[in-house]
Amino acid sequence: MAESRRARIARNFVARYGRERLRQLLVALGSGESGQEIARAFGVSRERVRQWKNAFGTVVTVYQIHPEIQTLLDETGR
Repeated sequence: MAESRRARIARNFVARYGRERLRQLLVALGSGESGQEIARAFGVSRERVRQWKNAFGTVVTVYQIHPEIQTLLDETGR
């Protein structure tokens, strides 16, 4: 079975930078660190960081209700 494009990119990344750097990249992406900061840390372009970001995961946006509003919703009979 042919290796997926995503797996190939990840293997190439690990071969060049190592597994620990992949973990560091994923933490940086997950914490919202800027592409410019990541690019500087890895010595690559922001475009390369964007490509890695798209290959290695998915950005998920979550709307979280503020606790005060949740409390208001949870009140009963008032």
